[in-house]
Amino acid sequence: MSDTITDRCEAKGLRMTDQRRTIATVLESSKDHPDVEELYARASGRDPNISIATVYRTVKLFEEAGILDKLEFGDGRARYEDAERDHHDHLIDMQSGEVIEFVDPEIEALQEKIAEKLGYRLKGHRLELYGVPLRKG
Repeated sequence: MSDTITDRCEAKGLRMTDQRRTIATVLESSKDHPDVEELYARASGRDPNISIATVYRTVKLFEEAGILDKLEFGDGRARYEDAERDHHDHLIDMQSGEVIEFVDPEIEALQEKIAEKLGYRLKGHRLELYGVPLRKG
């Protein structure tokens, strides 16, 4: 990905206020999958004038523009990530809520094979695995 969230917003004609730029910067620097409350905490740490309502409106705007992907892992919290990140799948720890990103070439090949077997060319997918840590005895 060669451009930033801000660059892509501007290319789509979105008006970028200072607060939207701050939220975009926070999203770009996120290595996790923050929800709105976490984005608000991080963004208001940089600009105390940002309200949670501004964060809600901004992520909705970015999502509708195709800049962000909304992820829902069944815990009642919508989380967000850059829509143009490299492809990856998710493993969700059901005890802690941690989201682990991974890429597995065997899984990718198997998905292609399944689609082809069913008469389709795969154009995209999302894989979410849910689990609990193995107990080490």
